[in-house]
Amino acid sequence: MFDNLSEKLGGILDRLTRRGALTEADVDAAMREVRRALLEADVALEVVRSFTEQVREQAVGATVVKSVTPGQMVVKIVHDQLIATLGADGQTIDLNAPAPVPIMMVGLQGSGKTTTTAKLARRLTQRDKRKVLMASLDIYRPAAMEQLAVLGRDLDIATLPIVEGQKPEQIARRAIEAGRLGGYDVVLLDTAGRTTLDEDMMSEAANIKAAAHPHEVLLVADSLTGQDAVNLARSFDQRVGLTGIVLTRVDGDGRGGAALSMRAVTGKPIKLIGTGEKTDALEDFHPDRIAGRILGMGDVVSLVEKAAAHIDAEKAARVAEKMRKGQFDLNDMRDQLQQMAKMGGIGGLMGMMPGIAKMKNQIANAGIDDHILKRQMAIIDSMTRQERKHPDVLKASRKKRIAAGSGQKVEDINKLLKMHRNMADMMKMMGSGKRGPMAGIAQAMGFGGGMPSPEQMKAMADKLPKGADGLPQLPKDLPPGLRGGLPNLPGLTGITGKPTLPGLGGFPGLGKKK
Repeated sequence: MFDNLSEKLGGILDRLTRRGALTEADVDAAMREVRRALLEADVALEVVRSFTEQVREQAVGATVVKSVTPGQMVVKIVHDQLIATLGADGQTIDLNAPAPVPIMMVGLQGSGKTTTTAKLARRLTQRDKRKVLMASLDIYRPAAMEQLAVLGRDLDIATLPIVEGQKPEQIARRAIEAGRLGGYDVVLLDTAGRTTLDEDMMSEAANIKAAAHPHEVLLVADSLTGQDAVNLARSFDQRVGLTGIVLTRVDGDGRGGAALSMRAVTGKPIKLIGTGEKTDALEDFHPDRIAGRILGMGDVVSLVEKAAAHIDAEKAARVAEKMRKGQFDLNDMRDQLQQMAKMGGIGGLMGMMPGIAKMKNQIANAGIDDHILKRQMAIIDSMTRQERKHPDVLKASRKKRIAAGSGQKVEDINKLLKMHRNMADMMKMMGSGKRGPMAGIAQAMGFGGGMPSPEQMKAMADKLPKGADGLPQLPKDLPPGLRGGLPNLPGLTGITGKPTLPGLGGFPGLGKKK
């Protein structure tokens, strides 16, 4: 979502960092460009004025003038101000109230309230182990109640039975009572929306709040809304009283202005962001990590947390042991590719790596996309059990059959087999003992040489050092094959066979040529 803003701010700040010394005129010129970049990103004018004034006030001070690297100091000031604008501290859903905890979802029609309600229910059920009841209060949109009921059945989460003829306030009271009698921890109230702000919707939302007394009132807002997001957030906050904001479609091509504007104007924290259509695509909002992504600093902490959430530690340990003994077959390799897809694919993971934004054009020219993983898995799926377990039996005739079955070329089969050999050889050389692909990082951070647990992986994320300019840095003493690479997926080099980019040895198609 922040690609355009990231590109413009990155160019402006790069020009500053290349200068040996900065004058007040240099800072003024840069701030004019920052102002223009923020306005083009649909950030509200009042927020832009406040942002640029505060950055300029700090940037022309003695700290920057006397700094050894004044350009980098300005980058840090802009980074810190972005965090302050987005909210200094990330806040999560507050469940500290007597059960059942009512949570009310409000917003315009089409912003994704019903889907977000289901996403939040799944998150509370699976991650927080809470018993959740969902209730649709939308009596206007055709099949709105049935949509929530279908989502509930798919996720195996309870929904309030539909009773025709009831008003939204009556449904809200019935939901709270059902939650109390059924022993539910949380009751999610999915309210109706309108295509535009109107008095009827606001009055209805206020009545529902009076009837249900929700502990949280979350505004679900489409991040593609732009300038209108400010009026939307302000209106709901004044009439209903918000406790937080959920931004949807953050994975889209919006300009990012809504996130910067809504938090600054309402003072209410952005608590969650929707990063996709699937019901598991809901994440906590971390201002410092988003600010890092906007300025091209990456988000290594989220990367490690994704690994901790999606990697089965026991399974990974077994695969690592097979790798060490040279028994790593194509079934194991397919599991690795599948794990990478679950963690967000190549595009999602690369977006979290520092400096990747500046190489966007080179990456596009290299043909790096998530279809690579699907093609590689299709090739493996076209093999017999024997061929997957013993890749050495793959001769010319077998390769032709596999190529025809997977819709690929024989050269693609050869590249896959070469990649498999590289992975197996590299892991065998990583030393003795039960050393998995994450072992080097674990050892470098003081967790020993074994396969770290998810808890250790999160602790590793917290221990990641940062440079003077705020950039997260991986340890320099990582074993070969992990430097610049993706945790738990080393050696995936040359997957595309296209021009590679130096210094990114752990990403498919981005490794140094050998």
